[in-house]
Amino acid sequence: MSVIIIEDEKPSARRLQRMLTELDMEAEVMLHSVEESIEWFQNNEHPDLIFLDIQLSDGLSFEIFETIDINSAVIFTTAYDEYALQAFKLNSIDYLLKPIDEDDLAIAVSKYKERAPKQQSVTLDFNDIKKLLVNPIEREYKKRFSVKVGQHLKLINIDDIECFYSENKGTYAFTSEGRNYLLDTTLEQLEDELEPHKFFRISRKFFVNVNAIKDMVSYTNSRLQIKLNTYKEQDIIVARERVKDFKDWLA
Repeated sequence: MSVIIIEDEKPSARRLQRMLTELDMEAEVMLHSVEESIEWFQNNEHPDLIFLDIQLSDGLSFEIFETIDINSAVIFTTAYDEYALQAFKLNSIDYLLKPIDEDDLAIAVSKYKERAPKQQSVTLDFNDIKKLLVNPIEREYKKRFSVKVGQHLKLINIDDIECFYSENKGTYAFTSEGRNYLLDTTLEQLEDELEPHKFFRISRKFFVNVNAIKDMVSYTNSRLQIKLNTYKEQDIIVARERVKDFKDWLA
């Protein structure tokens, strides 16, 4: 079985390659851009399976399919969890959310192997999927949270929250008034509930509100330190693997 990885972040590509090796799948070819991928497909036999990142350094990976007629099976890797899942569900395409989980990868590979012998060429409308990614379906995001304060319930407007963070197995909202509130949720659940253009998950521990960012400073190991208008309790550091996505989000 021939397998290739198309992923613009080389550390992520190498990590996926190692994970596939543990599943007895060798991905010897790794491509990192739309241009490089098109050139490779024009000059090489197409593989059985492609692990394909949606957002590459020089554009959406769907541009490859607009130029080259590819019949390989595709498993997409995506960080577009806010709305891309709808596109994939509509088109019955396998996908993996980034950062890729070992168990999820094993399940996707197992599903591919089960259907590979009877797999037939299927024409997928990548343009329709691309439209859904570029112009996501309108959806409702959280506008307020209710929190318990003593015997009372208090409503907090989403615009008043500077950041969400996890600490001691609890999830907290910090407001522009300088108050912390314990929420009955997790950061993982918040990923589906927060407006993606307003809040960004900079690390496993923090979501930040773009409107609350006061300053950004270079930090060790190619990371960034975020300073918010009011929050001063802990250093807020953008994880190194999230710096590029964070800068793109700010643009």
